[in-house]
Amino acid sequence: MTFPIEEIYRTEGVPEYTFVRPPNFNELLVDLRNPGKPMVVEGQSGTGKTTTVRKIIERVLPDRKFEYLSARKAADVARIIQLAQQGGPGAYVIDDFHRLANDIQEQLGNIAKIAAEENDPAAHPKVVLIGINRVGSELIHFVPDVAKRVGIHRIQPADETGTLQLIEKGEEKLNIEIEGKQNIFEESRGDYWVTQLLCQMICLLEDVTETAQEKRTVHFDVAITRKRVRDRLHHTYNEAVTEFCRGKRFRSSNDPYFKLLREVSRQESSIVDLQMLANAAPEVKGSINNVKEKRLSVLLDSKPICGRYFYYNSDTKNFAIEDPALFYYLKHLDWEALRQECGFKHTDKDYEFDFSLSFAGENRDLTKQIASQLEVMDCSVFFDELFENNYLGKAWAKTFEEIFKQRSRLVICVLDQAHREKIWPTFERECFTPRVADEAVIPIYLDDTVFPGIPQDIVGIKFTRDPEKALEDQVTDEIVFRLLARLDDV
Repeated sequence: MTFPIEEIYRTEGVPEYTFVRPPNFNELLVDLRNPGKPMVVEGQSGTGKTTTVRKIIERVLPDRKFEYLSARKAADVARIIQLAQQGGPGAYVIDDFHRLANDIQEQLGNIAKIAAEENDPAAHPKVVLIGINRVGSELIHFVPDVAKRVGIHRIQPADETGTLQLIEKGEEKLNIEIEGKQNIFEESRGDYWVTQLLCQMICLLEDVTETAQEKRTVHFDVAITRKRVRDRLHHTYNEAVTEFCRGKRFRSSNDPYFKLLREVSRQESSIVDLQMLANAAPEVKGSINNVKEKRLSVLLDSKPICGRYFYYNSDTKNFAIEDPALFYYLKHLDWEALRQECGFKHTDKDYEFDFSLSFAGENRDLTKQIASQLEVMDCSVFFDELFENNYLGKAWAKTFEEIFKQRSRLVICVLDQAHREKIWPTFERECFTPRVADEAVIPIYLDDTVFPGIPQDIVGIKFTRDPEKALEDQVTDEIVFRLLARLDDV
């Protein structure tokens, strides 16, 4: 019998001939077969979570009518919300569970808990929740006593034996033998989907498009195969990657998204905790901290093409590249070429903040308006109110010293008599005054007060409140646009 290559090594849909059971297949089967037991199936992208669930249902539970719903589809989300709010009988597989809003996750967790407690399929739904790593732990976080009653299963990437089983099943159907197939595991790292893609490309490079009439040996050249796969994926992912790296508003110095993505591509897993990553990678810690609180979520919300491929939970700080092909593409990307394509300058220093704001309490409203508008323009701003919770238990003196001396690209100081007389503003001036020589300090003059260490000939912004004009508009026209222009010139 003749089989086309795309049906054997499948890169779309559920593989029919090259499916390999994960080690915990039977545990999944038993919990799926139990009509009253809710389930969570988690694992990184490409581990075959959805494929495994579908295979069990198709082969073992063909008479059970499961409704498949995905948090990626707007129509399905409406159905999921209805289920979360109303419950009721039925069997549901809810994919991409982690993409649901926290309140919906919590409602589904409560339904799962009640269904497990009462074990009455006629009254409560059978729910199978599928998502990336830590879905189970996040569900338990929302509904703490649900763990004992729900089957939580983690599907790991294949080991070398499992990878070879997948390859050999395809070899048998195509009547071929891949020379050097042991090296495919090193290239795919056990990712089922990437293994399928590599095997398909190896065959295509050797002109194998269907089952060979006579036994054939095909050769696997890692470098050639990798390049062809990367070139093939470039057309699919380049726009999304470029848009992510350039951020919500492009500036040649606004590269923290680029640095974050490059660092994630160097990890073993496509799912990372950004707090842990920042601590483990001091050379890009500033960039990661620069975006992980708010800016990353805003970017994914504002650019649908980025939200399609990247996931971020600002509460847990979990960032994920959900498409295994994209993760493979990023791992083998020419990052210097991408930097040039994006238009970023080369910078030796990694800053956590684009601007830090120094002011006296009398000018808090004005400074808050400046900070708010800069944030809207995709700038990272240190304004004390925004970070008070982050520094609980820490000494402000040490924190301020680090921020004004090292962790901010530019310092904005709102200067007047109050700034000179107050203790904290004076301490801040002592921290940032040495940076005047580096042209990193931008004064906003509210009066003619003279400050030691800040020469009077430094070009700053003279600002006088106009009672006839809205503060927001005046700040935009006279301050924010000028600050952005200066940042673009850094």
